Amino acid sequence: MTDTREGRVGRLRTRAAAKTGPAAKAGRAARAGRVPRAGAPAVRLVAPDPGLLRLRTALRAVLGVGLAVGVCTAAGAPVDAVVAGGLAALLALFTVADARVRDQAVTTALLPVAGFPVLALAAALHDLPAARDAAFVAVVLGGVYARRWGPRGHALGVFAFMMYFLAQFLEVSPRPSAELCAAVSAGLLCAAAVRFGPLCFERRAPAPAAVLPAAGPQPRGAARPTTRQAVQAAVAAAAALAIGQAVSHERWYWAVGTAWWVFVNTSSAGETLVRGFRRIVGTVCGIVVGLAVALPVDGAPGPTAAVVALCVFGIFYTAPVSYSWMIFCVTVMVGLLYGLLGVLHPGLLVLRLQETAIGAAAAVTAALTVLPNTTHALTHARIEQALRAVRAFTADASRRLSGTGGADPARHVEELELLLGQVRLALAPLVHPLSPLRARKARARRVLELLDACAVQVRGLAEVVADPVASHDERLTAAFSRVEHAVRRLLEPGPGAVPGSGSARGRTAVPVPVPVSVAAPEGRGGRGGGRAPHAEQVLAHLHGLEDALAGLEGPVLSAPGARPAA
Repeated sequence: MTDTREGRVGRLRTRAAAKTGPAAKAGRAARAGRVPRAGAPAVRLVAPDPGLLRLRTALRAVLGVGLAVGVCTAAGAPVDAVVAGGLAALLALFTVADARVRDQAVTTALLPVAGFPVLALAAALHDLPAARDAAFVAVVLGGVYARRWGPRGHALGVFAFMMYFLAQFLEVSPRPSAELCAAVSAGLLCAAAVRFGPLCFERRAPAPAAVLPAAGPQPRGAARPTTRQAVQAAVAAAAALAIGQAVSHERWYWAVGTAWWVFVNTSSAGETLVRGFRRIVGTVCGIVVGLAVALPVDGAPGPTAAVVALCVFGIFYTAPVSYSWMIFCVTVMVGLLYGLLGVLHPGLLVLRLQETAIGAAAAVTAALTVLPNTTHALTHARIEQALRAVRAFTADASRRLSGTGGADPARHVEELELLLGQVRLALAPLVHPLSPLRARKARARRVLELLDACAVQVRGLAEVVADPVASHDERLTAAFSRVEHAVRRLLEPGPGAVPGSGSARGRTAVPVPVPVSVAAPEGRGGRGGGRAPHAEQVLAHLHGLEDALAGLEGPVLSAPGARPAA
């Protein structure tokens, strides 16, 4: 489906209408780091779900996994093969995240190409501990490094790792059985049938915005993010494996699995630390509930299937908004699967908690000591990308008002939204309630508030310039120039830059014009006195954007630990 400028403008107006109400206020508070500690889980569970996308995805996942389990059971597969088929369907629906449906189908078709050789390798090495352990670390290294090829590489890397993990979980040796391979294949086919059949709602959705790569030369070698993280993950996996085996010769693989998953969707040491903490929290809560649910169920097929379906729904519904809730659902589901396999007892769940703590500690230690990428460096890079998106937007908005053909500022708004999400993710360790760095927490919150203010002005300006009657005004040239200067000061501060001395703060005070939307209109767009239609609205948004950019100079250009001015 072609994503037209009119479609993007329509989505902008929909987003603007959704900026009010309790859910939106809760979201803004969360982004600014002001979520109450006790209420955070509740806020995550009732997070806005535009278009019911999370709900539809979760329901489709339950259907796909349920279909895979039903097909394998009807074929008379043993319990371990049924578990493998359901897991394969879950992974196919969870990890494949290409932007286009056609690319999703190709990635899904490639999953067995990446997974079956690894499954066979794990089974062949199961009784050779040294070779098995070395191969596991190599799979971790290759799986993380594959992320350099985007969503497809990420999905194939995750599936390959999970096939090795599955071989340890089910103790597959000396080679995977025909029933196991057939069950995995059936699970993938069921997932594809559900995802690309009548429930393929992505086919009717507009193509999502893409973040353009950062300007300048791209890092190489150990400086490349995927290379650095692959080395970190391999070191963490090796440490988790050694310590995990010292605790348990049978369930050590949970420590390696934790180290792997902690590194998924993280880019800095701070993000890894927060993710490790949230994984432990989710595991502890899941074990408590697992003791209360999985033990009484004791592997009974009907109740187990019903509760596992609820867990699958919870995994997909909470994953985009809360890592702790997702891990909680995973932990409860694992307890139920152990009951289905006939090996569940309270000590096993406690052992899983120990192995999880080992894996999380290994991941955090590796992220802090092996080729570390600090939160400050990552945040600075992502803020720069967001500022470049603001500059590109204002340039296109100026050309659009002057009548230049081909100018489309709306596309930069969507890019800016994605980049601000990445900034919030990078700053999450600093605004976390348990962060002891009070000055940096205050500085991070100030950055989030000002970037949100920039986004508000950009969205408002995009709506105004999308009006066909909007045109340029001599006053707008100077206003656009001041915004460009404010962005340049942030991107190229120079050796003598003084935080907080931006153009907006140094200019002569000028009263901000009243927007046309709240003033008495003179015909359409306030046309009168020779002024360009909507010029007052454009000026108001530009002045607001300029002030927000000037406010960013203090927290962005100052030392990392400096407290922002009130």
